[in-house]
Amino acid sequence: QVQLVESGGGLVQAGGSLRLSCAASGRTFSNYAMGWFRQAPGKEREFVAAISRSGGSTYYADSVKGRFTISRDNVKNTVYLQMNSLKPEDTGVYYCAAVPRRIGQALAVAARQYIYWGQGTQVTVSS
Repeated sequence: QVQLVESGGGLVQAGGSLRLSCAASGRTFSNYAMGWFRQAPGKEREFVAAISRSGGSTYYADSVKGRFTISRDNVKNTVYLQMNSLKPEDTGVYYCAAVPRRIGQALAVAARQYIYWGQGTQVTVSS
């Protein structure tokens, strides 16, 4: 079992920034690739970003590329999502997720591939 707890959400004006954190516990964090997803009201959960076990590989949804940065600290067992130049369409509940991955295995970008999920943190961007 891996427990994930997100934090850092809140209300921000368009153009502002937020940094989300996701603290993991329970298993060896560095054995897991991590992802961030979001879900807006009435919409399906969508992929935002993913990062490999070591942090050496990352992947982003086109809608956030160049504005968001995913990173991880395997000593602190934490994954981050730095969100800059926020837009109202970035509003939603943001979830972090974990999946065990072999070294060199491709990043997971589909929600169904992830095994463990946090409870989510709300991000609201006002116009």
